Amino acid sequence: MREERILSKTNFLVLSCILATLLFWVASLSGVNVDGWVFSTDNLVQGRVWTLFTALFLHADVLHLVGNMVFLYVFGNTLEKEVGGSKMLVAFFVGGVLAFLLGVPFFASSALILGASGAVFALTAVVMLVKPLKFSFLFLMPVGLVAVIYFVYNVLAVLLGVESNVAYVSHLIGFVVGIAFGVRWGERVVRNVLITVGLFVFYLFVVFFVVPYVFDLLGIQGIDLSPF
Repeated sequence: MREERILSKTNFLVLSCILATLLFWVASLSGVNVDGWVFSTDNLVQGRVWTLFTALFLHADVLHLVGNMVFLYVFGNTLEKEVGGSKMLVAFFVGGVLAFLLGVPFFASSALILGASGAVFALTAVVMLVKPLKFSFLFLMPVGLVAVIYFVYNVLAVLLGVESNVAYVSHLIGFVVGIAFGVRWGERVVRNVLITVGLFVFYLFVVFFVVPYVFDLLGIQGIDLSPF
């Protein structure tokens, strides 16, 4: 059994993202030009290769930061306990960097892209194939189910052409990269895929049939239960 540590590699990543983002915000509010810290095709062409890494630690606002850090904490620590901190870091950085690079054709060259989302999505995919039944008390459901719900959500966002400042395509790229690592590191990949699909089907059944039926019995109406 791996030794439990308070400051795991995942927790160190979380703290690093928080501190780097706070510094980024303070610098921006102070009038410092922070565009050179954020990834864009223009920055890459101009030789600012470091933005492939610095942009992973920077976030646009509180919601962006908190959302990514919750996912990173849950999925990073789950993966770290299963395959070790070094492999977790490999999946995080490779997934994040490739999400930026392979997303270049989908965004304007001047578009500034930041955040650990692509890297985090890579971790969710690996965990889905390695330890899907691990229960998360933060999400109140198995992590494999959380992973597939947010994967489907992002697929729908891309297919429906949802317009926002969220880089849905980069999320999906990170997820695909994570699948490659999950297949390599997972011991029962096929079984875990079937488990994940089964969890998702059960989730849809509960959301669209069981919950509305219960609400109808209780006389509760007009509540939108759609997760998408």
